[in-house]
Amino acid sequence: MKIAVDIFYKLLEYLLVILMTAMVVMVFSNVVMRYFFNSGLMMSDELSRFCFVWVTFIGAVVTFRENAHLGIETLVQRFGRTGRLVCMAMTQLLVMFCAAIFFWGTWQQSDINASMRAPVSGLSMIWVYGIGYFTGGMIFIISALRLLNILLGRVTDAEIAAFANEYDDELIGERAQ
Repeated sequence: MKIAVDIFYKLLEYLLVILMTAMVVMVFSNVVMRYFFNSGLMMSDELSRFCFVWVTFIGAVVTFRENAHLGIETLVQRFGRTGRLVCMAMTQLLVMFCAAIFFWGTWQQSDINASMRAPVSGLSMIWVYGIGYFTGGMIFIISALRLLNILLGRVTDAEIAAFANEYDDELIGERAQ
C-alpha cells in the first residue's frame, strides 16, 4: 500500500513538472512570437493561467503531504509529548474542516463553472475550478489518516519533533525510513 501511495505522489510531482514546463513553453513561445513576428498564440495566455491554477492546487497537496507548509511552532515547542499530540490532533481536525468546506464550495459552484466557457479556448471552466475537488478531498484524506495515526498511538517521535519544528539528525533519519 505504501509503495502505491509513494508512486501516486511521485506521479503528482511529475505532473507538476509537466505543467510547469508547459507554462514556460507557452509563455516563452508567445513572447518570442510577439517580439519577432508581431503575433502570438491566443490560447497560450489562457492555458498557461489554467496550468498555473493546477500547479498551485496540486502543489498544495504534495506540500501538505510532506509537512512543508508554514507552521507556528513557538507555542508547540513548549509542550511535552501529550500536549504536542493534542495540538497535532486539533490541527488535523481544523485542516479537515477547512478541506471539507473547500470541497463543498467546489461542489456548490460546479454547476455554474461547468456551464461557463473560457473566452479563448472554449473549455468548460470546471476544468479549472474542478481542481478544488482533488485538493479538498486529498488534503481531507491525508489529515484524516494523520488523525487516525494520532488516535491509534502510531505517531513516531520524529513526526512529533517535525510538528514542533525540532529537527535532529537522528530523528530525520528515523523519519525518512
